[in-house]
Amino acid sequence: MTRQGPAATFAAMEQATWTRVDAGQEAPLNLMTARFVEHVFAPHAHEEFSIGACTEGVEVIRVGATPYYAGPGDIVVIEPGETHTGAAAVPEGFAYRVLYPQWTSLAESGVPHFPAPIIRDPQLATQIQHAHELITRWRDPLEAESRLSWVLTKLVRRHAVGTKDFRPVRAGDRVALATKDRLADRMLDPPGLQEIAAELGLSRFQVLRAFRDAVGMPPYAWLSQYRVTRARTLLEAGHRPAQAAALTGFADQAHLTRWFRRVFGVTPGAFRNSVQDITASGRRGLAGDT
Repeated sequence: MTRQGPAATFAAMEQATWTRVDAGQEAPLNLMTARFVEHVFAPHAHEEFSIGACTEGVEVIRVGATPYYAGPGDIVVIEPGETHTGAAAVPEGFAYRVLYPQWTSLAESGVPHFPAPIIRDPQLATQIQHAHELITRWRDPLEAESRLSWVLTKLVRRHAVGTKDFRPVRAGDRVALATKDRLADRMLDPPGLQEIAAELGLSRFQVLRAFRDAVGMPPYAWLSQYRVTRARTLLEAGHRPAQAAALTGFADQAHLTRWFRRVFGVTPGAFRNSVQDITASGRRGLAGDT
């Protein structure tokens, strides 16, 4: 059956554009401009901050078991290492602009902590959108660095509360860390839960429960995300998607593409294009549609 009505029209426009620029950070700055209706992000976490401003519709973000809703005028701040998902909360979907800055762009020491992932600040949300648009369009390193520093400084001063300590302190965290190490070491031929549990002197259920409590997703989902992150590194180094898929344990390029889009919102090819452009020019990133 063919869908009809406003939602179907909006769905036909679903797209995501990934851009990479030189913004004076320790690493290139990644940005995304997206419009989603049916796309649902898999549970995942970023090594850097994810700072977004919704421009249309309503998005629902789940951090742990808690849903948070963001619309125009809201700022979404996901801290490094925070497992989360994202999807449309209304039939017409949502659109947003997202920055992925290194935490060192927000503070000179310590990782700034934001007590809630949704911040209601229409004025600053508009400034973030404007900075995102200018950085993406102009792609001038000095301009990008200046505008990025300006809006991030305002965000921290207005809404951050102290710094966050990411050190594992609970027994479950240590189990999760040991499980991650074993899965990462054998990314192409991962051990089963029974093998990991035996090495740790625990039951499979204890490992699974400790991992889910500490990480926010089961081990197989974490491994898929880890593989995607490793594939992203290979794409940055110039590998083609098919090569990256084979080197990170995905069945084929299509398998990598499904997971890559679920985590990053764009295809491996679109991401590689943006990386290759900034590598070649040393100045700007080329947006690529999914």
